Amino acid sequence: MSERIKASEIEQFKEKVVHVGRVTKVTKGGRTFSFSAIVVIGNENGVVGYGLGKAKEVTAAVAKGTEDAKKNLIRVPILKGTIPHAQEGHYSGALVFLKPASPGTGVIAGGAMRAVLESVGVKNVLAKSKGSSNPHSVVKATFEALAKMRDPYMVAQARGVDLNTVFNG
Repeated sequence: MSERIKASEIEQFKEKVVHVGRVTKVTKGGRTFSFSAIVVIGNENGVVGYGLGKAKEVTAAVAKGTEDAKKNLIRVPILKGTIPHAQEGHYSGALVFLKPASPGTGVIAGGAMRAVLESVGVKNVLAKSKGSSNPHSVVKATFEALAKMRDPYMVAQARGVDLNTVFNG
């Protein structure tokens, strides 16, 4: 990430728990439970991050996941409440497809993708998850797709052309 996120911005983040996993270890003395939590944080204004926390209790796992999420922040361009262009992302067996939508559509996405897209602040988007439905992989694939997003203003500046040329092609 090229741009640093200020500490004052981090305090305004809202967290969403995407998935809590429970693992049981059977020992001579009985069963031992441990939990893992995938947490997505975002300021609903283009900054989002995810993290994984593991602990003996759910609340501790969520707290660790939130701290980890603050270390993995990305800034996503949002254009008129939606994403600037269609984009695919994949991680392991998960493949996600994101497509901009017209105003009033809402967030058409399921499960782990919905949490990420709502945290980033996208109001209208069409999304499809193909392949693995593992929440870890889907979150990481969604992040890859969002990280590849390019703002039309940045594209125009990089090409050295007028902004209308980028929009009209």
